[in-house]
Amino acid sequence: MKDIARALDVSVMTVSKALRNHSDISEATRRRVLQLARKLGYQPNWVARSLVSRRTYMVGLVIPDLMHSFFAEVAKGAASLLEPAGYHIVILNSEEDPQTEECQIAALLARNVDGLILASAQRNGTTRLFRTLEERTVNYVLIDRLPTGARAHYVGCEDERIGEMATEHLIRQGCRRIAHLRGPDIPTGIGRYRGYRRTLARHGLKAPERYVMPARHHDEAGYEAMQKLLRLRPVPDGVFCYNDPVAAGAIRAILEAGLRVPEDVAVIGSGNVHYSDLLRVPLSTIDQNSLEIGRRAAGLLLELIESKRALNPRRIIIEPRLIVRQSSLRVREAVSRG
Repeated sequence: MKDIARALDVSVMTVSKALRNHSDISEATRRRVLQLARKLGYQPNWVARSLVSRRTYMVGLVIPDLMHSFFAEVAKGAASLLEPAGYHIVILNSEEDPQTEECQIAALLARNVDGLILASAQRNGTTRLFRTLEERTVNYVLIDRLPTGARAHYVGCEDERIGEMATEHLIRQGCRRIAHLRGPDIPTGIGRYRGYRRTLARHGLKAPERYVMPARHHDEAGYEAMQKLLRLRPVPDGVFCYNDPVAAGAIRAILEAGLRVPEDVAVIGSGNVHYSDLLRVPLSTIDQNSLEIGRRAAGLLLELIESKRALNPRRIIIEPRLIVRQSSLRVREAVSRG
């Protein structure tokens, strides 16, 4: 850095800030520094940098399903803020297992990451994991799911609202026997189920327990759960699915049974994953704005890292959006389409 500073007639601090994309440095100066750094083959010494700054410039992102494009979009949104600020993201996959998640976070903390973004598999906010995070004053932000009793910063949608929007849409399409393919027994699954039940009750519609079928969070479970629903009499005429992969499996089961989507059974999911409009029957869904969740969580985490004092838990609620496609469209409705 001294060589670069001498060659460009700037201070070492200016070079350091330019290499970290600090906002104090003009774009022209940053460009000059980076061009010369590349020419000289400059590589930062992260160990030395950590000793001086007492930071590792690493952030852990722990998610429950690496294959789910919703979380890939969250990671992309987070990276759009963290990488320009000089941070590297370490992504770990908990497979929706609380013990695996706890071990992964312990490994990240052993490497002194500067903060965590966490879509937690924990069912409540009083587990040993959260006690450890509080005792060690770790900077962390929860996303997508907020465990019961957690006193933490959070960015995401209100899951009861997602359940209400999806169920309300099916009712407006003329569905009266509405089933629910329920997700895992975690805050997202519980909240969406509650929204579903509340909306049916508000419209005076009954939801027999046999119309609520556990489907976990992937397409094969959705396929198997939908097959069970199709054996009921009367068959449901609408299905709200925990997420889009579950809905994709449900559509496959309906079509294989010789029924039509949406004429016989209307289907709606949640998440607006990248392939939802490419299915054999394009899928209606609730868009949770995953990119924005990632961006807002990263921005909040950077604020926590830079802050010299503890901040009271903050809730950033992202408003979900109904996306209507062929899988549920029985009548015209003035909504956004993907």
